[in-house]
Amino acid sequence: MRLYVNIDHVATVRQARGTDEPDPVRAAVLCELGGADGLTVHLREDRRHVQDRDVELLMRTARTAVNLELAAASDVLDLAERWKPHQATLVPERREEVTTEGGVALDSEAARRWLGDAVKRLNDAGIRTSLFIDPEADAVRASRDLGAHAIELHTGEYANTRGAERQEQLHRLRRAAALGRAVGLAVHAGHGLTYENVTPVAAIEEIEELNIGHSIISRAVFTGIERATADMAEIVRRARVHTI
Repeated sequence: MRLYVNIDHVATVRQARGTDEPDPVRAAVLCELGGADGLTVHLREDRRHVQDRDVELLMRTARTAVNLELAAASDVLDLAERWKPHQATLVPERREEVTTEGGVALDSEAARRWLGDAVKRLNDAGIRTSLFIDPEADAVRASRDLGAHAIELHTGEYANTRGAERQEQLHRLRRAAALGRAVGLAVHAGHGLTYENVTPVAAIEEIEELNIGHSIISRAVFTGIERATADMAEIVRRARVHTI
């Protein structure tokens, strides 16, 4: 299990005042010291938080892998081909959303063609590709057919429910993860995961990577980002040890 820390929210605080601090690239260094296996940044088309400068510096200074989130219909695709991050994850993007609200659309021929073209461009550039999808069988199979190396299962519905409904969402994630591995895809997961709800997801054997941002950055306000990353890494590690 790899823990990738999403540092977008550090940039969100910086952009709120239009200054040069806090610097998400400096935060990335502390995340690595805290045990992060990789770093995730979402360079949005409207540049609302992460900026081009952040990704450029991160690519030069990161000691771990960089996962660049981007929309297929974006100028960021051109930048990704130039920067060549370890991994690029294609995500949906709407200007009016506060955060990503679900997986990429795979329910039409036009949408699949658009994503397929983006996946091919990234693959041809030597970049490992992942699609952020809802945990549905059709989406898993479509991701395989489009040539992606990996899928990232959207855990938002799991995170936003309680009780029996949360258990059903957990089963849904387990089924999608098992299918993903069965068809030859690497399986990742993320969105809305916290220190309180991450353990059952981290315990799913087929999931090999978690992307977590908001909860870690929130705790960092009180503990510092290195400690917050270490705390999450320990929870994830224990979840896997207890399933062996």
